Amino acid sequence: LEKITGRSIGFVEGDIRDAALLDKVFAAQPIAAVIHFAGLKAVGESVEMPLVYYDNNVGGTLSLLAAVRRAGVSNLVFSSSATVYGNPDRVPISETAMRSAANPYGRSKIAIEDILADLAASAPGFRYASLRYFNPAGAHASGEIGEAPRGRPNNLMPHVARAASEPGHPVEVFGGDYPTPDGTGVRDYVHVMDIAEGHVAALRFLSTGNSSLTVNLGRGEGTSVLQLLRAFEQVSGRTVPYRITGRRPGDVAECWAEVELARRVLGWQAKRGLDEICADAWRWQESGLA
Repeated sequence: LEKITGRSIGFVEGDIRDAALLDKVFAAQPIAAVIHFAGLKAVGESVEMPLVYYDNNVGGTLSLLAAVRRAGVSNLVFSSSATVYGNPDRVPISETAMRSAANPYGRSKIAIEDILADLAASAPGFRYASLRYFNPAGAHASGEIGEAPRGRPNNLMPHVARAASEPGHPVEVFGGDYPTPDGTGVRDYVHVMDIAEGHVAALRFLSTGNSSLTVNLGRGEGTSVLQLLRAFEQVSGRTVPYRITGRRPGDVAECWAEVELARRVLGWQAKRGLDEICADAWRWQESGLA
């Protein structure tokens, strides 16, 4: 990271549920804002282990917010999720759509959004931006920063990249009988660097004294799993083997974003398309660091 950014970056490894550690971090240097990424995020796993998700995601956020308040930090950007919309009545999904999560992961995000709203209402000067990510994918264009999950990946793209690289590992496509054009789930895949730039835009928005905000971050375009596989094949020049299995608990058929609010309020919109997402993910896979 330092090689790419040209800046010295300090790291502290720990758990945001560790209040004493958080207080040390906040006391070590002035902190103007917090970006809260910490959390477990696999839909299927959350169905299997709901208490672990509530403890880590909701409990961790409560611990972090208490430390933020003790340190007098006023601005916080939170990684929320499109899973808060559950099985939507219509797509694209606007920020005013009803929240109705279909799994414990999504419900943990709803709980955190409500906690942030309650805190902002009770604490003058505290502001937050809740960024509802759709499906982040891809890697840094350098090929030097990307997704390297421990154990079995929970996101689709690492499976796709591995299948293209190692044909003996076909992609499992969860569900081929959804009411979508090709029967597979449709999602809004957005480049990780666009997501990163969305956080910068949110920090700038809060730093100028604006009120709290909840906004979608997506490309505003739905792509099915099979469409993603074909796009990856075109970019990589490799075949991506796959097999269709049963639906995964907690998944929905279609989910993509209405993105006008982010453009209008944050001055942000996704710049990178599906081909660039796939090309950067493939470059990362080929680097040998994945």
